[in-house]
Amino acid sequence: MVLSEHGAMKERLGSVEAKLLTMVSQVEELGRVNQAQEQQLTALKEVLERSRVAFSAALRTFVHGNTGPFEQDSIMKYEMVFSNSGNCYNPATGSFTAMVRGMYYLRYTMYNNNIGNSNSILSLMKNNKLLVSTWDTAQQHDSASNAVVVQLEVGDSVYVKLWARRIVYDDGNHYNTFSGFLLFTL
Repeated sequence: MVLSEHGAMKERLGSVEAKLLTMVSQVEELGRVNQAQEQQLTALKEVLERSRVAFSAALRTFVHGNTGPFEQDSIMKYEMVFSNSGNCYNPATGSFTAMVRGMYYLRYTMYNNNIGNSNSILSLMKNNKLLVSTWDTAQQHDSASNAVVVQLEVGDSVYVKLWARRIVYDDGNHYNTFSGFLLFTL
């Protein structure tokens, strides 16, 4: 009997050993799956962080006066930055640069305070191509705005252009603004 018990124990031990090897293999596989999921989670966190894009800026801080006229078309440099989540707007250049491929909402406003020869034309530009414009020729205090929803690729640049020999007026009331945000990634 002792021999048969010994054989049965040996058989059970072999069965337990096989199950243990199977479990070790499963644990190793789960470790690989867990590591792959951690990498995916890290990548998703990076995309989420990059997709937090929103900015808003005004033309002047608190100084009043006209911008323009210039002999050439000029990029408006909105120096009073209210928000710049994602750091995609550069007040030194006046350009917003997309760091994430997606659909964006972009808007600007303009104000003209030039009694007499008032003539303001601004355009929202994407990579030097016209998107939308505003034009004011009324001889009084006037404002206008325009907006667009547009797909941007990584590296696309958007800015507001003041046309040659045109002006806009601003002061501490911040009539001239440039704003935008990412609606969703693509």
